[in-house]
This record gives sequence, C-alpha cells and structure tokens, in this order.
Amino acid sequence: MRNRKLLPALAGATIIGALVLYAAFYFVFLDFFVDLWWFRSLEFEAYFWLRLLYRFIFSGAITLFFFCVFQFHFWIASRYLGLNPPDEVLLDDKKRRRFQRFADVFIYGSAKVYTPVSFLMAVAVAIPFYLQWEDALLFFFGSASGIKDPVYDNDISFYLFSYPMYILIQKELLATAVIALGATGVLYWSEHVFIPNQGREFPVGAKIHLTVLFLFVVFFVAWGFVLDRFTLLYSNGREPVFFGPGFVDLRYKLPLIWMSALAFLSIAGLAVFYVFAEQHRSKTPIVIAVLSFLALVGLKNSTFLPEIIEKFIVKPNPTRTEGQFMQYNIDATMAAYDLNNIDTIDLPINVDATKDIEQWATQKNFENIPVWDREYLIDSYKQLQSIRPYYTFPTVDEDRYFIRGHYQQVNLAARETNVGNLSQEAQNWENTHLRYTHGYGAVVSPAAQDADIPIVWYMRDLNLSSNVGFSVKFPDIYYGMEQYKYAVVPNKLVSENISGSDAEMARGYIGKSGVPIPSYFRKLLFAFYFKDEKIFFSPNISTNSKLLIRRNIVDRIATLTPFLHLDKDPYLVVDKDRFYWIQDAYTLSNMYPVAKPAADDFLDGAQKFNYIRNSVKVVVDAYTGKVEYYICDPDPIITAYSRAYPGVFKRLSDMPENLKAHLRYPRDLYHMQMKIFAKYHQNTPEAFYEQAETWQFAMVGGEPVLPYFITMNFERCNGLEEFVMINPMTPFNSNNLSMVGLAGTMDHKQCNPLSYKPGITIYKFPKEVQVNGPSQVNALIDQNPDIAAQFTLWNQLGSEVKKGRMVILPMGNSILYVQPIYMLATKTKMPELARVIVSIGNQVVMDKTLAAAFNHLKALFIKDAASPASGISVDTGN
Repeated sequence: MRNRKLLPALAGATIIGALVLYAAFYFVFLDFFVDLWWFRSLEFEAYFWLRLLYRFIFSGAITLFFFCVFQFHFWIASRYLGLNPPDEVLLDDKKRRRFQRFADVFIYGSAKVYTPVSFLMAVAVAIPFYLQWEDALLFFFGSASGIKDPVYDNDISFYLFSYPMYILIQKELLATAVIALGATGVLYWSEHVFIPNQGREFPVGAKIHLTVLFLFVVFFVAWGFVLDRFTLLYSNGREPVFFGPGFVDLRYKLPLIWMSALAFLSIAGLAVFYVFAEQHRSKTPIVIAVLSFLALVGLKNSTFLPEIIEKFIVKPNPTRTEGQFMQYNIDATMAAYDLNNIDTIDLPINVDATKDIEQWATQKNFENIPVWDREYLIDSYKQLQSIRPYYTFPTVDEDRYFIRGHYQQVNLAARETNVGNLSQEAQNWENTHLRYTHGYGAVVSPAAQDADIPIVWYMRDLNLSSNVGFSVKFPDIYYGMEQYKYAVVPNKLVSENISGSDAEMARGYIGKSGVPIPSYFRKLLFAFYFKDEKIFFSPNISTNSKLLIRRNIVDRIATLTPFLHLDKDPYLVVDKDRFYWIQDAYTLSNMYPVAKPAADDFLDGAQKFNYIRNSVKVVVDAYTGKVEYYICDPDPIITAYSRAYPGVFKRLSDMPENLKAHLRYPRDLYHMQMKIFAKYHQNTPEAFYEQAETWQFAMVGGEPVLPYFITMNFERCNGLEEFVMINPMTPFNSNNLSMVGLAGTMDHKQCNPLSYKPGITIYKFPKEVQVNGPSQVNALIDQNPDIAAQFTLWNQLGSEVKKGRMVILPMGNSILYVQPIYMLATKTKMPELARVIVSIGNQVVMDKTLAAAFNHLKALFIKDAASPASGISVDTGN
C-alpha cells in the first residue's frame, strides 16, 4: 500500500528530472559545445574560455561574498549575541536546561533555515552584478586617460570605468546592509520573545551588532550622497541652451548635497548616542537633525528657489553667470566626439570661375566624379549582373583602386546567394544547405560614367572578366551581408553550373574554417541544435564536411565581440587572393562628463551615448569567415578590453597593406559628428549662446544631403588623389552654402595612402559673398525652360525622370555642383543615366558627358565674364 502511494510521487519526480535534464542538455550543453567548437574554428578558443572565466569567477565571487555576509550575521546573531539569561537562570538547573533546550533550537536548528535563505538572498542581491559583469571588467582593466573633467578635476577614466561600478556597488551594499539589519533584528527579536528566561533588556552584544549594521547603512547612504554630486555632470536642466551643470546646479544644489550628507550623519550619530546613553536621553537633537535633513532635501528637490535664482540672477546676464559652464559643455563635447583636431580653412570664392574650370577640368577629375548613386545603381546591378536567379546584390559600396596610373573611384558589390529567389519547390533542404551555399564574385564599375550609353564595367559576369587588372583567386563568397542559413561543405553533391560553366568554378569548399563533423555523435548534436534531423540522416554529409554557421558578417562579429558597436555600412574589398569585408566598430559610453548626448538615430537607435571612438577596424574573409581585429584608435575603452583579452586585438601596423589601402572614414560617424559640430563649432560662450552661426545639413527637395564619398586631388598631397567624404552645410533656416566638410584618412604630412590618419577639414566660405546652396541650384535647374521641357518629354515616353544625388565640390576657389539625371523604365524600373547637370555660380549646363558640360561652362564664362549670371546654356542632346 505504501509503495502504491510512492509510485505517483516517483513518476512525478522522474518526469521533472527528465525535463530538467532535457532543458540542461538543450539550452546549456548544446549551446556551450557548439559555441566552443565555433570559437575554436576561428582560433578564438582561448578568448572563449577567458570570457567564460571572467564571467563565472566574477559572478561566483560576488555571490559567495554576499552569501558570506548574510551567513556571518545570521550565524553570530543565532549562536552568540542574542542569548541573555539572568544569573538566577544559570544557577537553576531546571530553568537552565529549559533555556538551553530552546537556545539549541535557535543555535543549531536555525542554520537549516538561514543557510539556504542566505544563498537565495545573495543570488537576488547579486543579479545586477551578473548583468553588468563586463562593466566590472573595464573597472579592473581600465587605466587613466590623462584628461581631467572641468568640474571636479577627476580623470575621465573615473567616469568611464569606476563611477558606473561605484553606483552599482553602493546600491547593492546598501540593500545588503538594510536586509541584514532587518533580518538580524527579526532574529534577535525572535530569540528574545521565544526563548524563555531571557533578560528584560536586549543583550549588549545584540545592540552592538545591530549598531554596526546600522552604521554600515549610514556609511552606504552617505556614500550615495557623495556619488550623487556626480549626477550634476549629466544634468539636462539647461537644455536646449547647453548640456551639463549650470549656475543653479553648482552654486545651489551642490552645497545642499554636502549639507544633506552632514545632516544625515548627524542623525545617525545622535541615534547611536540615544541607544547607548543611559542618561540625558533627549529626543530634541534628533528631531532637530531630522527636520534639518528633510528641509535640505526639500530645498534640493524644490523648484521655487531655483526659479527665483534663475529669474533674478541668471537670466539678466546668462553669458556672465553661466559662461564658464557653457565652456565646460563645449570643451567636453568636442573632446567626447573627437572634434578637437578639425582643420578649418577659410576659402575665398571667385565670382569668375574661368580659371578654376581650366585648371580643374582634367581627365583624372572627370574619372572620379560619382554620377551613379548606389540607391539607383543596385537595381542595374541586379538586373544586369545577377545572371542566375539565386544571386543578388544586397548593397553597393564605394572605394578607390589604383587603375591606369592613378587612384580611381569605383562602385562595387558582392554577388551573394539568396535561395529565397528560387521557386518554392526548389527551396528544399539540399538546395538550401548543401548546394546553393555561397555567392560568387563581384561587380565593379567606375563611379564616373558618361550618360546615354551602357554602363562601363571594370569587373563583370561569372568569369570575372576585367580589362583593368582585377583578378581574384578564390571568388566564392561564403560570408557576407545576406541572412545566410547554415551550410555543410564540402559535401557529396555535384553542383555543376552553379557558380560558372567550368569545373574550377564548381569546385568544393577547401577553406580551413568551419566546425568539423568527424563523427555521427556530432551529426546528432547538430541535428538537435538546429532541430533538423536531415543533418543526421543525410548521406551527402561526409566526415570531411564542415558546418558553416553565423555567416552574416554583422552577426558574426557581434557574436564574437558583443561589447563593440558596429557601423551600419560594412564594405567589400577586392584583393588578388579573395574578397574581404571591412567593418568599422565603435566604443561608446554614456558617462563622459558634461558632454551632450548624441541623437538617437545613430547605429540601431538604441544606443544612448555621449562618447564615441572608431577604435577598431574588423576584417572578415569572405571565403573562410576568418575575423581579425585591428585597433586604429587606442582610446581608454578599447585599451582596457585589449588588456582583458590579450591576443584578440592587433595593432593597425599589423594589417596587410593591401587592406590598409582601403580603409576609410566611417560614413555614420562623420554624419553624427557633423550634427554635433554644426552647433559646437561656436566655441566661445558668447557665440554659443547667440547661436548666430549654427549650421544645418544642406537640403534638396526637403531631404538633407547626406555625406558621400569622392576621390579627388585637393592639392594637399602633391597631386595624389584622396578618398574623402563630403558634407555640405548651410546656415540654420537659410539656403546659402556656409561650409563644406571633408573627412579623410590620409596623413597630409607623409602623403602616403597607407598611412592611416583620420581627420576632418572644414572649408568655410566668406559671409560677404553669396554662395548658392544645393536647394538654390536645384531651383535654378527647375526654372530652366529647356531642362523642364526635356524632362516633360522624357516623362511621356514610357519612362520616369529622377534626379540623383547632388555632388558638391570645392574646385579651386569655386564651388562645383554635379547632379545626375536618371530615366527609369516604367515596366522594368531599371535606371539609366540619361544626362549630367553641372553648375557653377548661377550657370547651369546639361549634357551627356562631364567634359562636354565643362566646355559649355567655360564658353559661358568667357562669353559673358562681366556678368556671369546672365545666361544658362543647355545641351539637350536630342
């Protein structure tokens, strides 16, 4: 009968045990070993174990610490300090035995309760530390930066590394002290109430113990006040004028924080004195201290007095009362966003651009003006060069290559595979994971093209034909921008005519990367991992096969180094051996003191930060998936990670020169920096407060002109072309052009394309000369009757006219505008470059080639040099 009653309980325990084992196997064992094998295949096994070691040593040490704290206080409270029998109880055997019997229950029996309770409480308190273990890593490995904050004169590294941890430690230790004080107080009360023959007074030892815990609470609260003063550095109360502490914060709130801390310590001291003093127990001092503390806290959080100060002291003379604090914000923001090394050049503008046109109109420059926007070019690539239905081009990149004796700007795109483009019946398991496993080759075309003719190609087709010397030994692309599923290669399937028409193109994978599948046991584990039994039963997977996973390069890098924040635009590099991807990575922090937070449209929009560095260039081999990290800006954060993970990050000087020649300034970073610089270039309190010269992104058709790449000789490096990004800006609420920013990577002292030195140059235009902005040039184009007539004609012939990106270039002492005109067929939507519009001053010319347009411009300026704004010439090309 008894066995029958045990059977349901035993069955339930068996089922629960089986579920626990399955969960442990599926969510812990499988993930752990697949990750381990994957990291090992990338030669990051030591890094894998080190991250695991840091995480579990830190988590375990923190849990053990809090467990010991709770266990120690419960132990001494139950064993020693809570027992207080009178002398007559100890002399009476009956009373003593009764007292001892109940005391033993508390001394020994309570250990069965407070030991697991201590563990659970330790885990609960330590959870925030588990989540922020990487902050602790920076805390231990971070070092001084040598830069001081302007308010408290602390090293910036204190705010990047120490301050976040101090906030966490203070909160958790305060919570621990409060819990320990409350729990031990309950334990002492229980002993006093439930153990018979206790003394009337609480034991002195218990009072001392509780007082010590109380003093710990007091200390951690006081520490909180000390840390609270640093929150003033991140005050946004003076926005939108400036960010950071203002007059009210540092002259009113900061003294109140110190006085509140002193008042709280006075309350604590008087409370301890009240507990232990046998005479003169007056509550009046405590009441006065408490009321003073509450008054100080109320004053700090009230708005009445700050508003009075603001109205009668600050607003009558803001630059005098808060000029110093504005300067703090300006200096900190410029440093936090790496804007202190901008080179500003005042560029005088020539009204007569004839001389500039003659000097600038060379064949080299014509070959580098980008007239194809990648937003339009990608459609042409897909329709003209996909060739097979399973190939696609996820994105188009810009770069420069040494072609025909000089650096020439090109557009290029990797031909990747997307099985989703196949018919539904062809999207089976073998095709997805064994056959259509990779892309093949790339296309390259010059950025400058003539209109009304087919696209010129520098690399094309599946045979990768090139008439300018492009050649790639391993053109297969197993890792790229597509959302690739796992692949098993090489395998026993014969994949003919997938990549090309010859056997060489159909060769199997011979790379060394990938997770080996040497046994049926691993096949079984992978089948469980992917919930796909075909991995185990497929006869086409051999012991030489390897599993390729995490093949999207962004996911790949993010899984390897989740503490790096990745740029949205990785780009392709064509090398003689194979293709590579270069990914810009950033280190961010939201704890830089007094620096304005960035806008929320950077990266994925979820990152809140006010400090950024493009600290790492990541290189991913498109064939093997090998990932290498190179430090290009050794800021304090990446330096700390480099110390924590030795061997993961390499010096930039170790990067192969064939890749270093293609490094560039990140587009997203430059865009974000210019957003900040548009206001903060006014670097005196008076100018900053007036905001008379605030800039904004130049607009065309209601849309901002975003930074774009161009390769050009800017006469800074002995005729050598530079690959830079250009960003035009206009005054706030104005259309005139104020400045053109250039962001490049060439060291102008060495003038060596392999000498990576990122920098920004600002060309500012004189205020007394009107320089047309993009929207004004766009209006000139729209107002020209010949151009308007031509657009109307094209729009009626089964096509649609689209204006491309407006390219703005400093050309000597003139500003050149170039805008491509596309025609889109209404059926295919494939764009065709129809014409190119060129403008200088108020002259507008449209032609098929840049050379022809320049000749027209030159003729116009020579013909009417006295009044160059009088005529507009158009060659419609009919």
